[in-house]
Amino acid sequence: MTDIHTMHALAQLVPQGSRVLDLGCGDGAMLAYLQKTRGCTGYGVEIDDANVLGCVQRGVNVIQLNLDEGLAMFDDASFDVVLQIDTLQHLRNAEVMLRETVRVGRIGIVAFPNFAHWPNRLSVLQGRMPVTKRLPYQWYDTPNIRVGTHADLAVLAARNRLQVLDCFGLQGGKTVRWAPNLMAGTSVYQLAKGG
Repeated sequence: MTDIHTMHALAQLVPQGSRVLDLGCGDGAMLAYLQKTRGCTGYGVEIDDANVLGCVQRGVNVIQLNLDEGLAMFDDASFDVVLQIDTLQHLRNAEVMLRETVRVGRIGIVAFPNFAHWPNRLSVLQGRMPVTKRLPYQWYDTPNIRVGTHADLAVLAARNRLQVLDCFGLQGGKTVRWAPNLMAGTSVYQLAKGG
């Protein structure tokens, strides 16, 4: 997700000068943006060789690691912020990785395609799996292991005793706070360890 409006909206959740770990960082665009606009430092984690090279070319520190193997190499609260931007839906151990996100970071920011967005619902009502800008793949060739909704993540956070600091949707580069489960293609949660 490298849309400038989306990166800007997510960056607003990251405190100035934070030490950031970006899980599934792709080509490093988000972390480079945070370094430039928010004075952040940190690392990206990526498995794909071409994306690791992209990070290096952007000047982003990157660790090549399969996230399904976990984050045991990182101590508790070793980062101010841990990002999972368009990563959660690709992981086999999504629930464990959600807990790891708030263990390794003081706060976690998770963004993913919201399957409950109204165009997706309309496709399902017509008997078809949705193909949209946020879910651009046919059902048979998607890299997503699972799909979830804005409401689903609230339930998962509660089940894992995670504190929701903020949540909203993103649609067309704009923040959606009214009915984000219906009105937004992207779901965003800012999380911390619960009490």
